[in-house]
Amino acid sequence: MNRPIKPAAANFLGGAKSRLLPFSIPFRFFGGAVFFYLAFWLAVVWAAPEIPNFAIGPGRVVGALHLLTLGVLAATAFGAAFQLLPVATKQPLRAEWPARLVAWLLFPGLALFAAGISETLYLPAVAGGALAAAGVLLAGALLADNLARARGMIAVVVHGWVAVASLFALAALGLLLVVDQHHAFLGGRAGVGVAHAILAVFGFMGMLALGFSYVLVPMFGLSPAPPDRAALASFALAAAGLGLGVAGALAGLSWMLAAGAAAGLGAVALHLRLMAGAMRTRMRKRLGPSFLLVRAAWACLPLALLLGLLMALDLWPWRGPALFGALALLGWLLTFLLGMLQRIVPFLASMHASGASRAPPLVSSLTAERPLALHRYAHALAVAGVIAGIAGDWPVVIEIAGAVGAAGAAAFAWFFIGTLARMRGAA
Repeated sequence: MNRPIKPAAANFLGGAKSRLLPFSIPFRFFGGAVFFYLAFWLAVVWAAPEIPNFAIGPGRVVGALHLLTLGVLAATAFGAAFQLLPVATKQPLRAEWPARLVAWLLFPGLALFAAGISETLYLPAVAGGALAAAGVLLAGALLADNLARARGMIAVVVHGWVAVASLFALAALGLLLVVDQHHAFLGGRAGVGVAHAILAVFGFMGMLALGFSYVLVPMFGLSPAPPDRAALASFALAAAGLGLGVAGALAGLSWMLAAGAAAGLGAVALHLRLMAGAMRTRMRKRLGPSFLLVRAAWACLPLALLLGLLMALDLWPWRGPALFGALALLGWLLTFLLGMLQRIVPFLASMHASGASRAPPLVSSLTAERPLALHRYAHALAVAGVIAGIAGDWPVVIEIAGAVGAAGAAAFAWFFIGTLARMRGAA
């Protein structure tokens, strides 16, 4: 006898079908993310000598970081949120053309900004940053409008509000940092840079990853959704930690940064407990290799926060910023996103391939397993290589890891293009 599933998780699949956006909207963001994923790993090879001792400031490392954060993480977040958030809130987007405009602003702006900031060229960096920021702010406005009309899934909604607020704040701070590169008017540039990073990693992307986990994990595992009260308790700790961390960075108070990291660890402990409960009670026992990436990402998240706590207490001065970035961005966010993306892409493709007279094809029939296997091994080796190269101050190891990561990114592009081709064949 099948166990009952909480309606919020059970109805998510049906809600996604009833509020399906045109194929071109989410998949243009996913396609951009696949392109910039490959570009990021190539940039890692290019910037390898500067990575181990990187702290803050313009240069090749910052260019590579933004290819990852804006080109891969944010692009995927926008594509997924434009499709999935209306399902969670039970409210459609008011219009579709602004979502398309986000991509037209974000991707060219990012390419120009990354080139300019890598070579410390002020005008290209400012122009590209302004274009990318316009795309980010427009995306934030679209998400905020949808959240304001929300009628369901309170855990997703509250995480979404903090993510949107963080998006606006990090865009403003990012533009200030770019302009300050030429005019030098910021008194505490390092603190502003740290606050910008905290808002990007734990505010925008982190809150979206935590919030959407409460529907994606139960949806893919066919399990009851975690209780709202526990999810909201985790959210409260996460929001408090985010606020303390940003305030501590701007004020230059290490104890406040440490308190923020401690609150974040509490939030993550409760969140992972809820995820473990959903995994234990799932009806679909075989989740596939994609959840190997998800589990690895869950392991890296508390490690990143623990390292941040030690850095705030001045107990880990040894190449801390670079190691923290590798754990938080590569180990946690990128790994989690890739694990979910390889499930979301065939899932949406299957729904787009269905029609009035035909059932949707099986998701498994649209998924090419061989490139995903190649990508999985390459990604694991690349992330481990970057961390080892930073720890040992071995740029050549980072260069090799970047080349392996690029091969993995090419395999992921093979999977993505193959899914689209199979979808068109099925349709």
